[in-house]
Amino acid sequence: MISIPTSNDIYIEVNGRKLAVAQSYRARTTRESQYVEAFGAAEPVATVGGKTRHLLELSRVCIEGFGAGDGVDFHSVSGFNVVIVKPSSRIIYSGCEWLSIDENASLGSVVLESVSIVAAKRLETA
Repeated sequence: MISIPTSNDIYIEVNGRKLAVAQSYRARTTRESQYVEAFGAAEPVATVGGKTRHLLELSRVCIEGFGAGDGVDFHSVSGFNVVIVKPSSRIIYSGCEWLSIDENASLGSVVLESVSIVAAKRLETA
């Protein structure tokens, strides 16, 4: 049986509690790498990996759970996790901070159209 991810499978949590869900996500991980050069050599002799950076873009984010009822201001949230549940694994981005928030909502709803987030760490579990 194939499990299709839903918006409940992509969520933001604070202190282990679900704050918001997202309809979709895009993740980009980059790493600063450097060449190791030898004096007089025409080409590098090796490469060395450096710092890793994680950038997430969540779309159609909707505040729910304890966030909706408690009037949590997402703009003041810091150090949160983004959890992505896949059929065979679970990815947790921790130490998250938001970069930008674009809002678009109708009367009576709390929807953040898109949120760009940087994460300190990425952990994938089976």
